[in-house]
Amino acid sequence: MLIDFAALEPKHAYARMVSLIVPRPIAWVSTISADGRTNLAPFSFFNGVTSNPPTLMFVPVNDRHGNKKDTVRNIEAVPEFVVHIVNGALAEKMNACAALLPYGESEFDAFDIASIPSERVRPPRVADAPVAFECTLHSRLDVGEGPLAGNILVGRILCAHVRDDVLDDAGLVDPVKLDPVARLGGESYSRLGELFAIKRPDRR
Repeated sequence: MLIDFAALEPKHAYARMVSLIVPRPIAWVSTISADGRTNLAPFSFFNGVTSNPPTLMFVPVNDRHGNKKDTVRNIEAVPEFVVHIVNGALAEKMNACAALLPYGESEFDAFDIASIPSERVRPPRVADAPVAFECTLHSRLDVGEGPLAGNILVGRILCAHVRDDVLDDAGLVDPVKLDPVARLGGESYSRLGELFAIKRPDRR
């Protein structure tokens, strides 16, 4: 089977990509507007960038009408955000935050999600999240125009909050205790299955 992406409409290309690029971690991102209204939204085009400087990236895509997501609008006004890792216990509330609320209506309030003040940025963080990265905007790259075009947002990680109950005896994150939720295609998600290790080859 050959998929000719150059010949696909954006919505069909998107559907193929999200079913092929799996599993994807989920960035649950909190932002704040210039007048102090909070927003909380999930994005599955998300990953780390580099450790020098410590950075991560996520990609809000424009809506079907070509409009920027509320997250992007807020970061344009206040270039700070918090990226949370979603675990199994928070999956339903994360999914609820994908609802299309009017701009300025807070998902924290609408879906009864407890928040807590951040240490170094203005947006609050999800109180029950196992991991929360406080970030400032490092850089932005817009890819494409119109519906489903992407806004690549790179965040400089200032600090991370990690719940003690997801750590092992050595103080490292235990992936089983973390219980991360990953995005698949359509309405499908996944959790950890079989874990295995492969010894890396020696490097000079």
